Amino acid sequence: MKPIGPLMREHRLIEKMLSFFEGETKKITEQNKVDPLFIDTAVDFIRTYADRTHHGKEEGILFRDLIKKQISREHIRIMEDLVEEHKYARKTVGMLVDAKERYLEGENTSQEVISLLGELARFYPIHIEKEDKRFFYPCMEYFTKEEQDRMLKEFYEFDRNMIHEKYGNIVDRIEAQSE
Repeated sequence: MKPIGPLMREHRLIEKMLSFFEGETKKITEQNKVDPLFIDTAVDFIRTYADRTHHGKEEGILFRDLIKKQISREHIRIMEDLVEEHKYARKTVGMLVDAKERYLEGENTSQEVISLLGELARFYPIHIEKEDKRFFYPCMEYFTKEEQDRMLKEFYEFDRNMIHEKYGNIVDRIEAQSE
């Protein structure tokens, strides 16, 4: 298996999660009410799975290894675009968290939440398509089979450590709040 296999599987799960955003925006519109639990779940998914886990492997492993290669100007440009798009997604998710917090404080941010959920639902499929069709497959040609195998192993190790990082952070947060 090539290293892009796990990245492609992750894309499919991200797309599936995003498919729920439209239904949630319809509920918010109909009820003029935000479900903070849905927002927290969506944010946790995007921050932990889409960003920290998926983008983490791209930026911390794939891109790190690609910059050591003689890659085409087009692939350099796409890689730079992808990093900027990751930053954009992080910023948009941060705005969603802020809108939810203000909603909980009594401000009616329903339209802002709808807009941000819609923006994420529009953004990610375009981003994913760029990675799937214009970047991942062509970039595998820069690596030998041995390099690809090493990268795949590193991806699996990265995933294995993520669960410990996530829940270690939760315990640290609770500990800090209880002091």
